[in-house]
Amino acid sequence: MKHQVTASDIRKMEEEIEHRKLVVRKEALEAVKEARAQGDLSENFEYYAAKQYKNKNESRIRYLERYIRNAEVISDQSATDEVGLNKTVELYFEDEDETEEYTLVTTVLGNSLDNRISIESPLGRAIRGHACGDRVYVEIKPGAGYYVEIRSIRECDKEMELRKF
Repeated sequence: MKHQVTASDIRKMEEEIEHRKLVVRKEALEAVKEARAQGDLSENFEYYAAKQYKNKNESRIRYLERYIRNAEVISDQSATDEVGLNKTVELYFEDEDETEEYTLVTTVLGNSLDNRISIESPLGRAIRGHACGDRVYVEIKPGAGYYVEIRSIRECDKEMELRKF
């Protein structure tokens, strides 16, 4: 299954790849070179730490490149009165008699601790495209779910767009 991302997400990932290739890679190679010059590698912690840092950077580059290759680019446009990408919604959960706010984002930006939910999550899939006042059934698995009511919809803060993955 391809992950759905916006053109903006792709651009941010490409910027990170470029930074890692041009800046971080050079720093990591220099750290390995300096640690190797200290002599005996069998007991050289700095050498192993530098190698680990270099390998993590290369791994992150490969991950981002693979993610971009396998991504499906989608539009982040939606009507102002409907739930869509980069919109913050206030939801009323009937079962708990509670109200919470969530921002709908692509999978790569999802973070439940920040109340950013993916459009591919059960809640995100259920409410996407609905309008204020709609009562929506969120199916978790066949035969199990809950109802939410969409209380308000607004554009999300631009600060969120600047966050890294």
